[in-house]
Amino acid sequence: MPCSAAALEIPLPGSATRITGWLCIEQPGAWGRDVIGDEVLGPEITADLAARTKAAHVRPTLIRRPGRNEFTGVRTVLIASSRPRGSWCERFEITDLKELLDLDLHLLNGPAPGIGVSVPEPPILVCAHGKRDQCCARLGRPIAASLIEEYPARVWECSHTGGHRFAPAVIQLPSGLTYGRLDADSARAMVAAADRGEVSLTGFRGRSCYTPVEQVAEVAVRQLISDESYTSGAGQPAAGDADAGALIDDLVVTATDIDSATARDPATCAGAATVTHRDGRRWLVTARTVAYAPRQASCGAGPKPATAVVADRIRLLP
Repeated sequence: MPCSAAALEIPLPGSATRITGWLCIEQPGAWGRDVIGDEVLGPEITADLAARTKAAHVRPTLIRRPGRNEFTGVRTVLIASSRPRGSWCERFEITDLKELLDLDLHLLNGPAPGIGVSVPEPPILVCAHGKRDQCCARLGRPIAASLIEEYPARVWECSHTGGHRFAPAVIQLPSGLTYGRLDADSARAMVAAADRGEVSLTGFRGRSCYTPVEQVAEVAVRQLISDESYTSGAGQPAAGDADAGALIDDLVVTATDIDSATARDPATCAGAATVTHRDGRRWLVTARTVAYAPRQASCGAGPKPATAVVADRIRLLP
């Protein structure tokens, strides 16, 4: 059974890999299983680049255009910072991979550095890393091929981003909005919502700048706001996209300490987070850990215990 089929009962919220800094390097052709371990970018720079990205807490990611494309010798590089507010993405080109070692990757932890040109329309990364897991290639490539027809300058296949069992895995930059289990229609709806500054909730796993508990809290509050905005006092659909909820930068999530008395079941309590809306409203969301029967986390792997973090209670704070 493919790992994506084995994981169908595992909820998506809280499953986004935590990444705040992105270094996306165009690498046409085949990729190895591991971006760093297999020295896909060549032995001359791999060790140094690995040390630099690790020190700066930046995720090295390979990207390429869907389909067969002739390599011209010029590579696109995307750098991005995913934040609750003030995310940014810049783009530039290189002709020699050694130019990557000239970058001060610590700048990705601050405001846009002006190294490249600003990217106003969110790039879309679709995991198609078949050497890492067959579900990514089998399910991700058709989504990338479909999206690039409508967004030819914005869509990239990318290397492993985490969570191939939720394939097809899709990430928007620079927001870090992470999605799974999309089909062609829901993927297009996701991009259209992002272009309106909104967050499509279909397949939404969480935002990469947050921990699993914080991701679960944000998704829960966005769903709550979406449900409230969908129905007017007369019980009729309100204007706008009912799936969108709050705007991308309307919410900020912060971890919150709670005592055991606050949790419904201290034994399974995963933590809590406070979600603050731009308009001043605040919600306290407690989360719990749910255990599932063992299953494979990757195609071809043996079964392992599976858990997920889910929202337990949402309370509007005074």
